[in-house]
Amino acid sequence: MFRLIKIIFNATILVLAIIGFNTIGGQKYVDALIKNVSDFIKDNAQEQAKEIGDFSNVDKEFEINNSFKILGYKGVLSTHKASGQRLVILNTGKSEVLSQTDIQSKDIADKLKSTFAKTKYQAITIEELKLTERGMLSVKQTSVPYAKFDIKVTKLPVKDYTGIVAALKTKNGNNEILLAVNERKKYSQLLTREFFSKIQENS
Repeated sequence: MFRLIKIIFNATILVLAIIGFNTIGGQKYVDALIKNVSDFIKDNAQEQAKEIGDFSNVDKEFEINNSFKILGYKGVLSTHKASGQRLVILNTGKSEVLSQTDIQSKDIADKLKSTFAKTKYQAITIEELKLTERGMLSVKQTSVPYAKFDIKVTKLPVKDYTGIVAALKTKNGNNEILLAVNERKKYSQLLTREFFSKIQENS
């Protein structure tokens, strides 16, 4: 889903740039157009992210890349600039897609495989998913359980990734899924903890 949003966004910028170049002419116009669109997307993402939580205390090394609303769900996608680690909060409202009980269950690996399979993202298939660790994670002044996993996928330049998944029930009764993922050699649990621990409930 996040890849689809990125593809649509990149395609839109490309089309606008070509139209602008052919109509007005000049590389300066195209550069300015791309910058303005990019700045608008980032500003809009930060504004919409406030619907998920208060990100004002999150360190500037994490960039809010995108926020979205789709099929009744709301989400925020952030990237750690130096490492490329991706961090996601997906608010599913009153719908409990993945619960804390699921995270703590012995069959969480099978549950994750099933959840990933339902994304209909047919360009990627999962070869292997292995649970490697369980623990607790602080987010919005609440301690929640997480499961850490190694995953091997096909049809991507990099096949091996590491990540965590956690589930949170917010004070207003909404459900949120927390994800962090990076290439296996680059993944940092410290970065994951730092990012999520700084997010607060909206006052």
